[in-house]
Amino acid sequence: MEPLFSPPLHSQRHQFVIDFVKRNKPKKVVDLGCSECSLLKKLKFHREVELLVGVDIDVAKIKKHMHALAPLSTDYLQPTYDQLCIELYQGSVTQRDVRLRGFDLVTSIELIEHLTLADVESFSEVVFGYMTPVAVIVSTPNSEFNPLLPGLKGFRHSDHKFEWTRAEFQSWALQVSVKYGYEVEFTGVGEAPPDQQESVGFCSQIGVFRRLMGRDACNVLFTDDAADGFSYRLVYSKIYPSLHDNNILRRVLVTEVLSWAEKLKRRWIGDKTNVKDDSYTQYQTERREEECLRSSEQQTGHGAEMNNLREESEDQEGESEELFWTTGLGKQKSCTLQRVVSVPLAVLWTSCPKVGALSGSLSNLRHLLMDDPEVRLNQDGSALLINLQEQDNEEEDQNDFEDSGYGEARQYCHSAEHDEDWEPDV
Repeated sequence: MEPLFSPPLHSQRHQFVIDFVKRNKPKKVVDLGCSECSLLKKLKFHREVELLVGVDIDVAKIKKHMHALAPLSTDYLQPTYDQLCIELYQGSVTQRDVRLRGFDLVTSIELIEHLTLADVESFSEVVFGYMTPVAVIVSTPNSEFNPLLPGLKGFRHSDHKFEWTRAEFQSWALQVSVKYGYEVEFTGVGEAPPDQQESVGFCSQIGVFRRLMGRDACNVLFTDDAADGFSYRLVYSKIYPSLHDNNILRRVLVTEVLSWAEKLKRRWIGDKTNVKDDSYTQYQTERREEECLRSSEQQTGHGAEMNNLREESEDQEGESEELFWTTGLGKQKSCTLQRVVSVPLAVLWTSCPKVGALSGSLSNLRHLLMDDPEVRLNQDGSALLINLQEQDNEEEDQNDFEDSGYGEARQYCHSAEHDEDWEPDV
């Protein structure tokens, strides 16, 4: 049998919430009766949300599906400045928990029909009187639509305690709005055939509640937070990687800096190789104490970058490397030294947009790199030092040595939203 709705009705309900989130950009969202976390799995990709919470009474169902809310590998490899924390709680929507106060959006998707009418009253007090969110989205079956559902007898699900008509739902919603200071707009998803839409309405009716006093209002119905305590049990908590975490910012910045420094080094070596004089080939072997930033902040483009790169040498502590160089006379000399290329931080900061964006300023770039074990700076911290690794090419003429390659840079590399008994997609 072809599905009655396309997309399925549960997808339409979730899309309604997602569209609301896109328009209103709430930072703190809680889904009451999160069940299999299917709505939360979609909302986690909308990074205007900073705190995403799910509550359900069925802890086994939460534990079965909670791992799908974990960060993806790309969240670790390419973290952004967006912040996201996900928390899942076991608890009843008729109980108060101080951690759920002051949210921007509360969703209750196909939940209240699973409560007794007495519990619906408690639910209303907890959500609208105690939690006092800026907005609430409540969806519930519209019993007037039921005759259009093939093969349905009685309620849509065996656990439903009631199913309201449009008038009954609107009566409850308007009473709640007046009592707790909200206004409500009625809509729905799952349209009837055009000639019956007006007479039966939507398959799932939806009320969108907005607090009249705005974001900073505070309801005084329940004021003793100390008496409330923590009624819910935290089952799952995950903080997504973010560049607001200084350790993550430093890791990403160091990776980007080393990658760009290696690129600049190779281009500098290429330029140097193309213009070298055959009569005399020699790399500098004395430490350069002079400032490597000369004119680098004023210069731009490839030529400026290359002009400000310098080759230096350092006495190597511990293991050393035997290096050879030749003169025009063909005489071989050797010395023990560590050969490095000096890349001014100013060049890195101006030539790589991502380095500039991550660090914010040249001084902050120097500060972030200074104590990192993967980075080596010169004495005054103005330039990055990169080893100039070489290999000797053995040729038939043993008196002629030529650089053959260079080292690579380091790489861092109650349960709601039940399946309806009569129709899986509703």
